[in-house]
Amino acid sequence: MFMVAKFTLETSSDYLTSRAGLILVGKLLAETKLFGRLNRSVIDNIKVPLISNADNVVAYLGLLCQGKSDFDHIEPFRQDRFFAKALGIRKMTSAPTLRQRFDQAAPCGQWQRVLLEESADLLKKFHAPLSPIPIHRKKEETPVSYMPLDLDVSPFDNSGTQKEGVSRTYKGFDGYSPFFGYLGQEGYCVNVALREGKTNVQKHADDFIDMAVRYAKRVTDTPLLLRMDGGNDAADNINYCLDHNVDFLIKRNPRKESPEKWLAFAKREGRSIEERAGKTVYWGSETVHPERFIKPVQLVYHVTERTAERDGQLLLVPEIELNLFWTTLTCEEEQILALYKDHATSEQFHSEIKSELDLERLPSGKFDTNDLVLHLGAFAYNLLRLIGQIALTEPDAPTKKKKVFRQRIRTVIQDLMLISARFVTHARTLKLCFGRWSPWFPQLHRIYRQLS
Repeated sequence: MFMVAKFTLETSSDYLTSRAGLILVGKLLAETKLFGRLNRSVIDNIKVPLISNADNVVAYLGLLCQGKSDFDHIEPFRQDRFFAKALGIRKMTSAPTLRQRFDQAAPCGQWQRVLLEESADLLKKFHAPLSPIPIHRKKEETPVSYMPLDLDVSPFDNSGTQKEGVSRTYKGFDGYSPFFGYLGQEGYCVNVALREGKTNVQKHADDFIDMAVRYAKRVTDTPLLLRMDGGNDAADNINYCLDHNVDFLIKRNPRKESPEKWLAFAKREGRSIEERAGKTVYWGSETVHPERFIKPVQLVYHVTERTAERDGQLLLVPEIELNLFWTTLTCEEEQILALYKDHATSEQFHSEIKSELDLERLPSGKFDTNDLVLHLGAFAYNLLRLIGQIALTEPDAPTKKKKVFRQRIRTVIQDLMLISARFVTHARTLKLCFGRWSPWFPQLHRIYRQLS
C-alpha cells in the first residue's frame, strides 16, 4: 500500500523569502546611474513625487526579473522588506501609482532613452560576455572577428483587446509589431521600439538602425556585422551602412523577378554542387553598383534546383529555391548563407521576451506606456542575460552536465532568481541564510562576489 507522510502546517516567526536571487539584480542596478537620472527627470504636474521615479521603475524591474509584467503583481510585495532592500527601493509603490507614473512619463520618451543608455553602459562596465563571429575573407588566411547585430521585427499577439495601436499584423492577428536589435551571439538587446501592428517593416527603419549601431558601439569596439531579413531590403538601410562603414548582410527581396532567369544565370556564371540525386545547388557572387546605392556592394546568389524528392520520386516541374543577399563581406558564398541562417537565432530572443518575461500581451491600454514597458523589459532581459552568462564562466551549477553556450532567461529566473532563504536583520546588518542543501547557493555566492 502506498503511504504518504502526514505534515503539520504552521507559521513561523522567521522572515523567509523565495526570491533571494534579486540581490544580484540590485547589485547590477547599483552600478548604474539609473536612480539619479530618473529622479532628476521632470514629469509634468509632478514637482516633488511622494514615491520617486526610480522607486517606481526599479520596483517594476524587480517584477520583470521574476517573469511578472502586470502592474497588479506589485501588490504582494508592498510589505516585503526583502524586496525593497535587495533592490535599493526607499519607498514601495502601489499598482495604481505605478500605472499612473508610467502613463505620465512615457509620452516624452525620456525614460526610454535613459534605459537604453544605462543598459548599454552596464554591459560595457561589466565586460558582458560577447562572442564575435570569425569570418574568413577571400585571399586572407587570418579570419576577421565581427560582432553580429541582428535587427528584426516580431509581432506581439494582443488579439481581443482595445489597446491603443493594436491593429492587423503581417502574421494575420491583431497586435503590435515591435522592432528589436540584438548584439552578439548571446543576444543582448541594444535597441527596441514598439510600433503599431499595421506598420510596414521598413517604416523608420533607418532611424532604428542608427540608434542600434550607436548603442552597440557603446558596448563593444569589435567591428559590427548588421544582419536583416528581406523585409528591410531598402536603399536607405544599405546607404546608411555604406556611409557609416558598417558591414552588413541583408537578404535581397527578389520581388517579381523570375526564379527561372536566376537559375539560368547561375548555371551560366556560378559554380554547382550536386548535394544528392535530383538536387543541385548553384553558388556565385558579383560586385554590382545599382544607381540607388552610393557605393558598389556584393550580390551573392544561392539557387537550388530540385528535380526529384529525397526518396527518388521525380517531379513533373522542377522546384527552384532562390536566395539573394546584399553584403559588404568578401568571403565564400557558403559562409554568407551560414551567417544569414545564424540570424534566425534572434527568434529565440523574441520568444524569451514574449513568454519568459510575460510581455507579449502588454499591460497597459496606452501605446506610449506599453512602449516604456517594452523598454523596461529589454533592460530586465539584459540584466538576466548578463547574470546567466556570468554564471556560465564557472562549472558550479548542479544540473549542468554539458557545456552550455547561452542560458535561457527562464532558466536564470528559475535557478538564480527564485531561491529560498531566511532574511535576517541584526545590528544594522542584513543577512541571507540559505538551506544546508541549497543546490544553487555556491553559484549565487560566486556571482554576488564577482559583481561586488
